[in-house]
Amino acid sequence: MEGAGERKRGVRLCCVCKKARASVKRPKTLDHICRECFYHAFESEIHQVIIRNSLFRPGERVAIGASGGKDSTVLAYVLSKLNRLHNYGLHLFLLSVDEGITGYRDDSLETVHRNQVQYGLPLKVVSYKDLYGWTMDQIVDVIGFKNNCTFCGVFRRQALDRGASLLKVDKLVTGHNADDIAETVLLNLLRGDVARLSRCTSITTGEDGPIPRCKPFNPNLDSFITYAYFKRLDYFSTECIYSPNAYRGFAREFIKDLERIRPRAILDIIKSGENFRISTTTKMPEQGTCERCGYISSQKWCKACVLLDGLNRGLPKLGIGRSRGSVGSENGNESKVEKSIQGKQCGTLDF
Repeated sequence: MEGAGERKRGVRLCCVCKKARASVKRPKTLDHICRECFYHAFESEIHQVIIRNSLFRPGERVAIGASGGKDSTVLAYVLSKLNRLHNYGLHLFLLSVDEGITGYRDDSLETVHRNQVQYGLPLKVVSYKDLYGWTMDQIVDVIGFKNNCTFCGVFRRQALDRGASLLKVDKLVTGHNADDIAETVLLNLLRGDVARLSRCTSITTGEDGPIPRCKPFNPNLDSFITYAYFKRLDYFSTECIYSPNAYRGFAREFIKDLERIRPRAILDIIKSGENFRISTTTKMPEQGTCERCGYISSQKWCKACVLLDGLNRGLPKLGIGRSRGSVGSENGNESKVEKSIQGKQCGTLDF
């Protein structure tokens, strides 16, 4: 009778503990659960991903890519909690990139500095200005708004790797979630980018490089906003001022439209990406090192050096589009992989 009375009053109990009032409907299972059960399920799933994929070993130094946004903030909070709870034995660090975007990155970095104190984690900040001699504000003044995300995506990826190298870490983890992975699968498919399509769904990438990257959130579809809100985490939620027309935004809207029709659309897209197989006759780019900076590259010069050379020579479009005779291209023509990096949005998943 008590249960009937509670149903009559419109109160739904947690389907796990059967005691507390349900506060969350999980997207993955559609179960209605209370806050505490939601916390436990959310954190347990991330722990299982870490254990099942052997992401870390005791004693490793791990850098957390921290932008101040909800995903990276939740990652820093959960990973530091699991590290204590399950005795991973990891030495954790926060790693941030200052692109030099006034009114956006300077504000978000204030959040990261607060997270540093809140979670008791060392913080390293690397900047475009120090690494490349340019800020994104200066680049946009020269290149305009059309291709600015290309520069930012290329520079940020390299900046993260260089920051991780300065910290002498063994792994770099990022807060990319299932939505991000699905968007990347679609973008790489539309661009015909076979090389990146073959690895963009992997939880760990770059094992053959100096610092592998891990995505503990890969299969997790629960609401990060809900977790951050319930936990009252301190995060920054403003969109980048330079990315309103970024290419990834169109893919994001398309996927959201699909999800309204079919809730499992995101998982289906990721599954499709996992099932893609590259023909043995397909010639893949051979990985080498940039002759100028020593960074990973399949060309004579890495993309960052090509873009930077164009900026410094007053030819900012040198590395954009179908350029002829640009440094680092073979026989005056860029490879398909090089061309595919065009139009990368701020926050690109260039795995």
